[in-house]
Amino acid sequence: MTVIAPTPSPRRKRTLPTIVFMSRWLQVPLYLGLIVAQALYVFLFLKEVWHLTVTIGTLNETTIMLSVLGLIDVVMISNLLIMVIIGGYETFVSRLGIEGHPDEPEWLDHVNAGVLKVKLSMALISISSIHLLKTFIDVDNRSSTAVMWQVMIHVAFLVSAIAMAWVDRITTHANVKHHDALAHDLHHGSEHEAVAHRRVSKIEPLGDTRMQS
Repeated sequence: MTVIAPTPSPRRKRTLPTIVFMSRWLQVPLYLGLIVAQALYVFLFLKEVWHLTVTIGTLNETTIMLSVLGLIDVVMISNLLIMVIIGGYETFVSRLGIEGHPDEPEWLDHVNAGVLKVKLSMALISISSIHLLKTFIDVDNRSSTAVMWQVMIHVAFLVSAIAMAWVDRITTHANVKHHDALAHDLHHGSEHEAVAHRRVSKIEPLGDTRMQS
């Protein structure tokens, strides 16, 4: 006598995939923490602006330039945080549902994991460029070893960004070719079905005529 094992219910089958899918919401506290970090950077920016305003009469041109570059550095890091928060949430957690909103960022229309990586790498290059410019302005107070390492790190950022952009371009072209091939197959399949339908339509009247005769 063969014993048939009971099949699990569909609800039980879907429990584990549902838990895995819902685990993406665990990232929400991380993005909330980045929002707090964004607020701290705003406080730091205002503090630096106030310090620059109060001491502007006692500072030389080089010091003012370094202070302004520091403010630009804070702004770029803030932009990086915005890209990570909004782009990461949209890509890995849930849609924001702001399609058609007048304030929707332009880069959010075509954001995905690959585009987000490239944009983040470009932001890191911009931040590294600001730090490198600050180093060159104050190069008399920096060691040659520190300057060399900073230049090497900047070059590494550049190479990484170029590599990621190249990989993203190859992936995008492969996906486009795949979709074009599917569309081509569907189009030819529809044409074959139409031809077959016309042939059947021509044969059916002949069959009816023979039956009548």
